[in-house]
Amino acid sequence: MARQSGGAGAPKAPAPLPGARLAPRGGIAGHLVKAALLAVSAGIAVWAAVPLAEAGNWIGLAVVAAVTALVLWIYLSKRHIPAKYLLPGLLLLAAFQVVPVLYTVGTSVTNYGDGHRGTKEQAIAQIEAASVAQGEGAGDYVLTLAARGDADTGDLVFLLTGDDGRVLAGDADGLEPVPDASTGPTGKVTEADGYTLLTAAEAGERSEEISEMAVPAEEGTGIRASGLSAAYEGRATRVYDAGCDCITDTSTGEVYTADDERGAFYSEDGRRLSQGWRVGVGADNYARVVADPGIASSFFSILGWNVVFAAGTTFGVFVLGLSVALAMHTRRPLRGRTVYRLLLVLPYAMPAFAMMLLWRDMFNADFGLINRMLGTDVDWLGGTSTARAAALTINIWLGFPYMFLIATGALQAIPRELVQAARIDGAGAWQAFRNVTLPLLMVAMAPVLIATFAFNFNNFNAIWLTTEGGPFPADSPMAGTTDLLITYTYRLAFGGQSAQYGYAAAISVFIFLIVTLISYLSLRRSAALEEVNR
Repeated sequence: MARQSGGAGAPKAPAPLPGARLAPRGGIAGHLVKAALLAVSAGIAVWAAVPLAEAGNWIGLAVVAAVTALVLWIYLSKRHIPAKYLLPGLLLLAAFQVVPVLYTVGTSVTNYGDGHRGTKEQAIAQIEAASVAQGEGAGDYVLTLAARGDADTGDLVFLLTGDDGRVLAGDADGLEPVPDASTGPTGKVTEADGYTLLTAAEAGERSEEISEMAVPAEEGTGIRASGLSAAYEGRATRVYDAGCDCITDTSTGEVYTADDERGAFYSEDGRRLSQGWRVGVGADNYARVVADPGIASSFFSILGWNVVFAAGTTFGVFVLGLSVALAMHTRRPLRGRTVYRLLLVLPYAMPAFAMMLLWRDMFNADFGLINRMLGTDVDWLGGTSTARAAALTINIWLGFPYMFLIATGALQAIPRELVQAARIDGAGAWQAFRNVTLPLLMVAMAPVLIATFAFNFNNFNAIWLTTEGGPFPADSPMAGTTDLLITYTYRLAFGGQSAQYGYAAAISVFIFLIVTLISYLSLRRSAALEEVNR
């Protein structure tokens, strides 16, 4: 007699064979979301590929195509399940960690900086344009001063209105049309997409830059400003000759020959033209740190203080944060414990940017709160030892609440029975803390201390917003006595009269290697500590 289907004795459905594919989950909504995300990815790829193709950057275009193909292959396939989760993180890691590191290392082996920014052809065009002199029959333009981006810091641009009413944008790279510009009755540009027009006050602040700027035009000609409202096109007095690979000054007859190894034009007596081009210099930037006595002295002095600052801050926040956490970690009733904890966390909750500026004013020699409270007249930020002490004090005050929170959590995770057993065995309070509580605390807090050291080793704001690296010795205006390597690097790259991006990148690589080495050794030590306490 046949059994009824669905009964207790009904045969079970056969298990799927190995390798058989299950029905897709997620339904139509999941497929639509997936298709939308892939469409967005493809759109971003097209958006990135168009300017790369226009610029002839075929390596960048190949990278974009390869990444896009990889994304589509992974997510359109029903296989490679782990890769679907790992790929976004790996792409972000490559974009925001690996690529910047490789770019920094690549920059560190070049002479990239002011006077060495572009190619040799761009340098020649700028040298010729900068030597332009106004002569008879020179073309005239109505000049409107503008910038790309911010009016104070953006790249300066000449908006030039010709006799035919056509508007051109000129910078150190040459001229390009501005089709959507609006002009007034005098020919001055009143609006142009992508450009910020400078006011008279803003133009006055950049007057030196305006007077030095020259826009390359046709071969042997250039455009320079004549005041703030007019510009002229003239002939260059310094002309390049490809036959001798040199530039001749027609007014003096002096010849400057190209030196492709150093990326500049030099005269016979060793004088060079200010505009050069970017070339590889190998390990020269790294050698400067060791071989140049002046630079080596500044670098190792800053490095020593950098280690003291990072280690002192880490030790200070650890001792202060742990001490306060131990004071709050008691079984005896303590009125207002929650209020005390809130007050202790306030420095961590307040914006660090504002607090550093406030502390800087408190240490002011003339009207600062510190001198008024102590009745002293100390120039706290004007002396080396006092400025360093002030920087450490400010940083410890800002950082100890974080360590207090970490120590409080770690203390609550330690069973009280262990400390009680040590006390029963005859250990005093200090012995119980040193031999039981502290080792267990260090297992949890050692990684935090390593991270704190690494962070403070590169704590740019803590120095720049308080002392700005000063005070500065008379013989070393670029290296202050409270500078960290990161602030010194920033001043070399952006804060000095002549930016040295290649050398600053070499210093950045040194910082990376130093922090990596210290962190590696510390992590090995913390791992050994964890093994001992198991």
